Amino acid sequence: MRADPRRRMLADLSCSVALVALLAAANAGRAQDFNAAPPNARGQQPAFAGQTRAPAIVDPIRLRTTIVARGLSHPWGMAQMPDGRWLVTERPGRLRIVGADGRVSEPIAGLPPVDARGQGGLLDVAIREDFTRTRRLWWSYAEPRGEGSNGTSVATGVLSADGTRLADVRVIFRQEPAWRSTYHFGSRLVFDRKGALFVTTGERSAEQPRRLAQDVTTHLGKVLRIDPEGGPARGNPAIAGGRPEIWSYGHRNLQAAAMGPDGALWTVEHGPRGGDELNRPEAGGNYGWPLVSYGVEYSGAPIGAGVTAQEGVEQPIYYWDPVIAPSGLAFYDGDMFPTWRGSALIGGLASQALVRLTLAGERVTGEARYLEGMARIRDVDVARDGSVMLLTDDEDGALVRLTPDR
Repeated sequence: MRADPRRRMLADLSCSVALVALLAAANAGRAQDFNAAPPNARGQQPAFAGQTRAPAIVDPIRLRTTIVARGLSHPWGMAQMPDGRWLVTERPGRLRIVGADGRVSEPIAGLPPVDARGQGGLLDVAIREDFTRTRRLWWSYAEPRGEGSNGTSVATGVLSADGTRLADVRVIFRQEPAWRSTYHFGSRLVFDRKGALFVTTGERSAEQPRRLAQDVTTHLGKVLRIDPEGGPARGNPAIAGGRPEIWSYGHRNLQAAAMGPDGALWTVEHGPRGGDELNRPEAGGNYGWPLVSYGVEYSGAPIGAGVTAQEGVEQPIYYWDPVIAPSGLAFYDGDMFPTWRGSALIGGLASQALVRLTLAGERVTGEARYLEGMARIRDVDVARDGSVMLLTDDEDGALVRLTPDR
């Protein structure tokens, strides 16, 4: 087993806080030039005004950044428990509990095997409001399926009173078909207001499986809505020939999702070179991949016919080119940052930034970026006290708390 992350946290805490505080100060209240970078997809035009490159917000707020815990190996997802502690997943296949004092638990026992190759591993984690009574949680992961194949799966289990082990572990969803790929698993878990569980998936990246994002007989490249005990949720759209779990389709790789203030699901998905998308997936909607895209292949070649619109395909609410590489989404509803209320907060991997979007209905009105250059931000959440929580994605990953520097 690698070195105890608690020891590393204590040894590195003071220098880490100083570093991120300097980065936060450098990003506070200055004009930002992220809109100056040229797009990868030359000659493309947005479908409507404000669909991309929204005005940069000059935000005078200064951020205080506190490292709650570090030494986490590629942390991916988090959920705050009622007692204030955080469940945190590590992609190699470990689930831990992080206390407010930075204490990191030993790995919780009882997880099923994960395939941690490439982008796989243990992914998101979610709980419901009844957690204090039920102790039940849900998690998504890359499940090995034999002969090198795998797929995104969702399991549920009950956490012991002492937080050390899981019981009654059951797999409630398996993405089909399985594929021999180590890319594009998705996957975020979001409960809606009716108690159903949204699951986002990827289309496994390679040229052959990516086409299945348009095939509604598969789970690849889809937003799915399932019963938390297994099976499709009631009230899903009837899609001709489609699997009953499907909510929407034509997605590339969805690693950001959250319920919005309007009570609807919002998602942010990875594009290739350009074409990251913010969507509000409608029941039965086709979101285009790989038929249409506001990006290009990594080689620079066009995606398919190189078109950005097609009849029967929904337009994204907003897109980025160049990409931010989005992972993690939360809508701010706390009191610590009153000017941020209603904003979408998105983690940026390639952009190494916390991205904030202001919204008017279903239109983006402004964009700001914070902590640029600090780290790859894998997940974003809002704590019960109104602070903003981040997970940074590397071998020495951290749980980070943002508060106003008053």
